[in-house]
Parts: sequence; C-alpha cells; structure tokens
Amino acid sequence: QVQLVESGGGLVQAGGSLRLSCAASGRTFSRYGMAWFRQAPGKQREFVAGINWSGMRTYYTDSVKGRFTISRDNRKNTVYLQMNSLKPEDTAIYYCAVDVDGSVQNMERAYDYWGQGTQVTVSS
Repeated sequence: QVQLVESGGGLVQAGGSLRLSCAASGRTFSRYGMAWFRQAPGKQREFVAGINWSGMRTYYTDSVKGRFTISRDNRKNTVYLQMNSLKPEDTAIYYCAVDVDGSVQNMERAYDYWGQGTQVTVSS
C-alpha cells in the first residue's frame, strides 16, 4: 500500500505560478512511475504530466507543455509539478498517482495508487 498526500494548491491569478508536491510513503519510491492528473468540474479526469522511475522520461499533455514541469526527488519520496503561466482552464483538482511498474503512461488504469487531490483555482 502506498499513501500519497498532495499539497501546494490554491487560488492564483492568470499568469501566476504554483508548485504542487506529492509526498509518498513506501521504501520503493525510487522505482515508481509518477503522474499528475486533473479533473475540472463537469469533465473527465485527464492526464497532465508523468515521470518515469529515473526521471529521464517525462510526458505532458499538449495543453500544458512548455508551462508545466514535472520532477522528482527520490531521496525525499516526493514528486513535484511546477505550474507557470497558469490559465483559468487549468482550474481543477489535481491528483498524484503511482505506477509501481515504474513507467510513465497517460492511461488512468496504469496507475495503482491515487492521492486525494489538491484544488487549483486560476482566476481570470
């Protein structure tokens, strides 16, 4: 069992920045693939960004490419999502997810554990 706790969400004006953190339990964190998903009101949950176990492969949905950066610190059992140039359409609950196989994928079914989410609200 892996426990995930997201933090760093909040209210920000368009053009601003936020840094989300996801702290994970488990002694094999360095072998996990990690991802961020988000779910806006009335919409399906969507993949945002992913990072494989080593950090050498990253994957972003087109709408955030160039604005968001996913990274990880295996020594701290933490994955981050740096979000710059935020837009109102980025407003959503952001969820951290774990793939224990270590891959970076954009399919929800690939992920084994999920956090409870952190709210990001971007005002226009």
